[in-house]
Amino acid sequence: MENIGAYLESLAATLSATPHAALQSIEQSLWATYQRDGTIIICGNGGSAATASHFACDLAKWTICKGQPRVRSTALTDNVPVMLAWSNDTHYERVFVEQLMNLYRPGDTLVAISGSGNSPSVLRAVEWANEQGVDTISMTGFGGGQLDKIAQVGVIAPSHFMPEVEDVHMAICHALAVSIGKRIKQLLPA
Repeated sequence: MENIGAYLESLAATLSATPHAALQSIEQSLWATYQRDGTIIICGNGGSAATASHFACDLAKWTICKGQPRVRSTALTDNVPVMLAWSNDTHYERVFVEQLMNLYRPGDTLVAISGSGNSPSVLRAVEWANEQGVDTISMTGFGGGQLDKIAQVGVIAPSHFMPEVEDVHMAICHALAVSIGKRIKQLLPA
């Protein structure tokens, strides 16, 4: 139990040290995407792929408010046949950018999640998105890597321990989905 308690204490400290100003900027970018009826497109590898899928689900489900438009969200991690086709026929680093080229519409926002901030597949998607003028958001750890340098808005989980970085990202995604849902409910007439 000591190890579990120590991990949870460390995680709580890391969450507390996560820069709140960055989170507010991310939340505002996602809110602006909702207001212009854009789609929030999310990608990541490994544990970050699971976070991407989970975040897309939460945005699509938790934010529903009768009488208001729904949040448009999708995870590029969820079409395994397309991912495998691109990785087999070209290179794995193309699995997200090729899907993004098919799905992107003006007004969309790309959320790129990478613990290290150096995943080539995620970087290629953000590079292409930036070239198109897409709003790009990053969630990283380990000092941010290349992803933090190229995304327009981002947050770095202040940790160099992957499980902790992934837990911080998941907590951030939950907080963002809850916040967006509350803002949508506030649009209802009194």
